[in-house]
Amino acid sequence: MNRRAFIMSLLSTAALAGCSSVVSRDPTREFRSDYSARVDNGYKLPAIPLNKVDKKYLRQIVDYDTKHRVGTIIVDVPERHLYLVEAGGKAVRYGVGVGKQGFAWSGNAKIGWKREWPTWTPPAPMIRRRPELAKWRKGMPPGLTNPLGPRALYLTQGGRDTLYRLHGTPEWWSIGKAVSSGCIRLLNQDIIDLHARVKPGATVIVKQT
Repeated sequence: MNRRAFIMSLLSTAALAGCSSVVSRDPTREFRSDYSARVDNGYKLPAIPLNKVDKKYLRQIVDYDTKHRVGTIIVDVPERHLYLVEAGGKAVRYGVGVGKQGFAWSGNAKIGWKREWPTWTPPAPMIRRRPELAKWRKGMPPGLTNPLGPRALYLTQGGRDTLYRLHGTPEWWSIGKAVSSGCIRLLNQDIIDLHARVKPGATVIVKQT
């Protein structure tokens, strides 16, 4: 191989390597540092073990073609994703855990109010199914083991509480699964992010198909 051919070969290899780096870009990398351990309102949130979570359930910006207005939340239950509609045909996508069989809920609602480190009060039907929860009839204090996690968004219809929530969970392994009693759960670090982005009154659409 002469000198000119050798140089052209190197340039060609570099070009191919450059193309490969673009194609293999990891869209979840932008938010990866957000999943580290942190102190939030005095509570020490543990890091999310990212090597044990399917990448498709990590937060990322995605293309999302919809007629719904910016700020709308759309939960795709079969896909196990929540989309927060952004401008320019984009959305912030989060992985979620959804209601198990017999507890699934769908429809349109509004975010009635938001809470940081909320108290969890099990509804009466849940206490009947699980009598051991009766001790929390007046509310379980906030904390790292609280089922609502560090944030909760409360869903209403016609101004009335539906008893369904978008909330965090300490059970990171449940994201992508149907395990809840109907509420939509996110990784703790993701519900903190979503809570900061949305306002009371925002529309929430939960789709089962």
